[in-house]
Amino acid sequence: MEAGNVRTLPERRTLASAARYAERALVLRCPLCGISPIFLALAGTRSLYQWITPLEGCPRCNYPYEREPGYFLLAIFAFNYGAVLTLGLGLWALYEWFLDLTVGETLLWTMVPMATASVLLVRHSKALFLAMDLWVDPLRGSRSDPK
Repeated sequence: MEAGNVRTLPERRTLASAARYAERALVLRCPLCGISPIFLALAGTRSLYQWITPLEGCPRCNYPYEREPGYFLLAIFAFNYGAVLTLGLGLWALYEWFLDLTVGETLLWTMVPMATASVLLVRHSKALFLAMDLWVDPLRGSRSDPK
């Protein structure tokens, strides 16, 4: 049987399946089958665009990763922005309470880690969004669906 013809069915929507999908997403694997990668390997990326852009879909279970333009806007806003904002507020609070920094130093020592974390977390944000979308709407993931 060809790898592209294998079709894995989504699990029933339980907390265990949500945890399994999230676990697969955190290691950047297909949330449905858990085997194929969602992104190019680090060694294969040559640009920031390749770093943040998922592959077309899973070659094993045929689960599409990006279904339409703008599909990952919520992922970027909710997951990535939320995590980076939390990091920034935490760093600011730590600097404010424990260090005597000027406003410029506080901004510098807060913004640099935030920008770095934003680039490093974008892949995980998209993968977690895929896992959440699979759990919430498991039947929409078929490439043969008209949606």
